Amino acid sequence: MKKLIALLIAAVMILSMLSACGTTPAGTDTPKDTAEAEAEAEPEAEAGEEAGEEEAEASPEGGAVLPDELTLGSYIKGDPSLYPNVDFSKEETIYICLIGDTPNDFQDILDKANEYLAPYNTKLDFTIWAWSDYQDLYSLNLASGANIDIIFTAPWSYLWSEASNGSFMALSDDFITNNMPLTRKYQIPETWNGVKLAGDIIAVPQNTTNPNGKIVAIRQDLADKYGIGELKSWEDYKNYLLTIAEKETPDSGIFAEAASSSNAELWDVFRQQYDTMVAASTQDYISYLFTYEKGVIPTKDDLVFTWTSDWFKEFCKDMNELANAGAWSRSALTNEVSAADAFGALQGASFAWNLTVFNYINQAEAASEDVKCAAYDITMNNFAIGEAYNNNDMAITASTSDPERAAMVLDLIKMDTYLNHLFRMGIEGVHYEIDDDNNYVALDKAGDYAKDSISMSWAIKNGDIKEYIPDERKKAVSEAEEAKMAANPLEGFVFDDANIQAEAAAVNAILKEYIPSLQLGLYDDYEAKIDEMMAACKDAGFDKIEEEIFSQYEAWYNSMN
Repeated sequence: MKKLIALLIAAVMILSMLSACGTTPAGTDTPKDTAEAEAEAEPEAEAGEEAGEEEAEASPEGGAVLPDELTLGSYIKGDPSLYPNVDFSKEETIYICLIGDTPNDFQDILDKANEYLAPYNTKLDFTIWAWSDYQDLYSLNLASGANIDIIFTAPWSYLWSEASNGSFMALSDDFITNNMPLTRKYQIPETWNGVKLAGDIIAVPQNTTNPNGKIVAIRQDLADKYGIGELKSWEDYKNYLLTIAEKETPDSGIFAEAASSSNAELWDVFRQQYDTMVAASTQDYISYLFTYEKGVIPTKDDLVFTWTSDWFKEFCKDMNELANAGAWSRSALTNEVSAADAFGALQGASFAWNLTVFNYINQAEAASEDVKCAAYDITMNNFAIGEAYNNNDMAITASTSDPERAAMVLDLIKMDTYLNHLFRMGIEGVHYEIDDDNNYVALDKAGDYAKDSISMSWAIKNGDIKEYIPDERKKAVSEAEEAKMAANPLEGFVFDDANIQAEAAAVNAILKEYIPSLQLGLYDDYEAKIDEMMAACKDAGFDKIEEEIFSQYEAWYNSMN
């Protein structure tokens, strides 16, 4: 419980705001889900006031609360007075598109957000494309002129291809200053480097970084059943998959991995054992790798095209062996249930991802008292890559009819503490609480809205909270990942594909046709398929693309040295 004196101070501050602007401060309502939550939950706005009271300054024109810096425990509150370019005389709805899973309580969170935005005469409407569908729907909806104002994007989710296609609005410095004042004030300056194309900022990146190494989750009860102990290497994991495919799947129907669409996450696990990092990418599938060596910037000759590398060919060999053994369904390419969801529903015996695997481990273990899960970093002796700031982003679409209001909404979602925490963690007192050390603590209903469970939450992360980790398994993996985290020395290199857009689009389409099937091991003669793929790519202009990439990289390399 917070101290009584702090609550009184917070109440006085809120009353002074009411007398200054004549409006009820949004976000001070108590949760309506249960009577117990209503009685026990402290209003988020009051909690935030206390956290930031010593460093905050209230604007005399409105109810804004703006600390000098965004730090652990900061409280930031926006106000309509900060957005003079928005016409508040009429109500508008801002349409936001995300990808991934939809939490059970998402509608409750949206209702709260719309209540909070009432003084802005603005409502939000979300569309969330499932993992199994977003690759088909993302570009199609942007090209069709669908009603989208803000959209989640990433280097792995059409950031560069759609920016090159003109789908995203270019954000000038003046536009950000005039329409996103909170982002201008609190966004870490160097984060903008990774979201520039031809000198233009094309999206708003996340504002903090964490280890993003890939780990594998398994059904430890099944491993124990067949005499398999702790997994320490890729070969150990491969043996586990083969064992489940041979001995468990025919009896129970549980796949070793219920793969869906591709095995992209498993590919990341595989290449971690070789200390690879991504050097350059454009149009999503066109990417190059290099071997990381303690922060050394690689030369042009050190860059290797991902899909012709020896690493990828070895991966294809293992995937083909596993596919033929029945580790996943032969129809995995069109499977509409993600490997993570299948694991949580006890339909799959393993899957790969980052620390998010623990959300699904908890789901699986809650489904049956006989289920016991484990997560392993099978590349423990290799670095864990630090998540790039541009790894998760939000873009304002070029087709938005109200760019100033869209910018305001994104500004508030990113930096207004109440909205930011609401979308990242749910309703305080219902899904989570913040302890006296500014730790996130999950409550009983966290399963219905887990922390950072929607894609937007990854792009709006700030460094204002920590996470209390009661699960000792997750805590151990998290601490180990942090201890071996390494930043990509090439994060500042952003390739501009303006001169090769047509060729890049054509080559990317070819790669998209082949890569998922290769990752799923569907080709026995995978090397012949890779040769066939590259022949088609060369006919589509691959050599021109590579020449342009290397030319730009060499210029950047020389400038860095």
